[in-house]
Amino acid sequence: QVQLIESGGGLVQAGGSLRLSCAASGRTFNNNAMAWFRQAPGKGREFVAAISWSDGSTDVADSVKGRFTISRDNVKNTAYLTMNSLKPEDTAVYYCAAKRGWYRRDYETYTYWGQGSRVTVSS
Repeated sequence: QVQLIESGGGLVQAGGSLRLSCAASGRTFNNNAMAWFRQAPGKGREFVAAISWSDGSTDVADSVKGRFTISRDNVKNTAYLTMNSLKPEDTAVYYCAAKRGWYRRDYETYTYWGQGSRVTVSS
């Protein structure tokens, strides 16, 4: 079992920044992948970014590329999503997720999920 605990959501003005954290505990493995997804009101769950725990390679959605960065701290077993130049359309609940093996963009392949962090961007 892997437990994921998120922190760092909140309210920010457009153009501002936030950093989300996702701390993993339990049976964590070096060949895990972690990802961030988001779900806006009335919409489906959308891929944001993913990272390979072993080599740090990343994949970032075009909608946030150049503004959002995913990173990880292997010692702390924590993944981060740094969000800059936030826009009102970034408003959503953000979820971190983990899976064995290589990262993917489809949320159905992820086994473990955090509790969700609400991010609200005001215009």
